Amino acid sequence: MGLIGEVLLLPFAPVRGSFWAVRQVLTEAERQYYDPAAVRAELARLEERLESGEIDAQEFDRLEDQLLDRLQIAMERGGPGTAGGTAP
Repeated sequence: MGLIGEVLLLPFAPVRGSFWAVRQVLTEAERQYYDPAAVRAELARLEERLESGEIDAQEFDRLEDQLLDRLQIAMERGGPGTAGGTAP
């Protein structure tokens, strides 16, 4: 059924290619979202916002918790830039 199946599924090739492209974009977006260096940079910007009075301590704590959760997930995944991952 290999060749016949491929011929029958040929009209759906653009759809399969689109799904592949969407998966690649989502994978890259997730990689950037959980990148430890990016999360640490956001934590630094958040602290600057607190010190400048742009946000209050309650808002800082809420946002900091979200960022720390992201950092924890990144550490558990063991990606590059984490203690469990491989650094370049």
